Amino acid sequence: MQDQRLKDFLKEFIISDSQLHEVYKRFTTEIQNGLSLATRKQADIKCYMTYIQDLPTGDEKGNYLALDLGGTNFRVLHVSLKGHHEAEIESKVFVVDKELMTGHGTQLFDHIANCLAEFVNEYSLNNQHLPLGFTFSFPCVQLGLTKALLVRWTKGFNCAGSVQEDVGRLLKEAIARRGDLEINVMAILNDTTGTLMSCAHRNPECRIGVIVGTGCNACYVERVENAELLESEYKVDKTHIIVNTEWGAFGESGKLEFVRTDYDRTIDKASLNVGSQLLEKMISGMYLGELVRLVLADAISENLIFSRTSDKQSLINTLRENVCCFEARFISEIENDNFPDFQQTRTILKELFAMEKASVEDCQKLRYICECISRRAANLVAVGISSLINRIAEPHVVVGVDGSVYRLHPHFDAYMRETMRKLVNPKITFDLMLSEDGSGRGAALVAAVASKN
Repeated sequence: MQDQRLKDFLKEFIISDSQLHEVYKRFTTEIQNGLSLATRKQADIKCYMTYIQDLPTGDEKGNYLALDLGGTNFRVLHVSLKGHHEAEIESKVFVVDKELMTGHGTQLFDHIANCLAEFVNEYSLNNQHLPLGFTFSFPCVQLGLTKALLVRWTKGFNCAGSVQEDVGRLLKEAIARRGDLEINVMAILNDTTGTLMSCAHRNPECRIGVIVGTGCNACYVERVENAELLESEYKVDKTHIIVNTEWGAFGESGKLEFVRTDYDRTIDKASLNVGSQLLEKMISGMYLGELVRLVLADAISENLIFSRTSDKQSLINTLRENVCCFEARFISEIENDNFPDFQQTRTILKELFAMEKASVEDCQKLRYICECISRRAANLVAVGISSLINRIAEPHVVVGVDGSVYRLHPHFDAYMRETMRKLVNPKITFDLMLSEDGSGRGAALVAAVASKN
């Protein structure tokens, strides 16, 4: 792809090595600020305590229920832990429609309880009184394993009457309102914690859990003496605690302005949570497609791509008027396409614009636009992970990763590793491990570990 004008146009999405090191430095400082009592209030990255202090051994046995709410799909799972690092999982996906996502919190939690009841009946689990782990992937202040105050909604959710409420209580009340379920809620956790627990169940060297999907976040294993917000009774018998960083909020106090673009600012202004989750809005699947949509509309209007198309204005209008028309999955499909056929790219262009014939050159240019935006996202994830690896400072650190962007994008893992090699202390070796159903298996494992204590 040799078009210099397009390269110049996209230059602001290319993060230089010196900028990467500056983001790394600022990120590392924010993690420290989030852990310290004196600086916590001002910190972008809040570093919430999870109250989970034991990693799985792999020997866990028993039957558990798990709930997973983190996006437009909600899952109920029955997890049977078999020991020997093995688990059998049955699950069912339920849809959370737009009305529920922006309605009253009571309706959302009633829906969750109804789905749970339907699942329990379908799988004949009624009489088992199973312990339950609830993966609730929104920023929460944990006050204990089963008590978590919702800080704010993200990822398109905005349910009234729930912020600053205890999510565990809301779930228990919804279950009680039905009157036909006997379920013991053992733990509330974040999907990053589920990913970490799930990967640690298979590999004992896992110390970090990362999600790059609809949202983006990470948790990691911290020494208790560094966790100033942790009450002293949790430091007596245990040496470590899992910390939920909520790193998606990085940048809210201006520390990312030197790498943000006007496109990022446009996306923020149009979001439900203006001024919040600024790092997440540069990385996650909820926003990547929108970035490409905005960039592509400008690139067409400046004759940088599709310049020979007869109905150019129609393309621009389609992109400007149809918010979210360019889906994040298109980025993965376009970057995974084969030169010179570009079959998937052409299918997407036909779906979006009814475009019958796109030139090979235009397909290459579209791929380059997608690559610049996804590579920047991967670089920023890599900065965060590198900072946590260096903080943990063990000889070998395994990072559990999950989420649709990481899972489906053909090069995201490679982009991340390339940047991590620049930032991770050369004395530390690391590996990235794809999580197997972290939100489900992980929730069950937290419930299992909690039941044991």
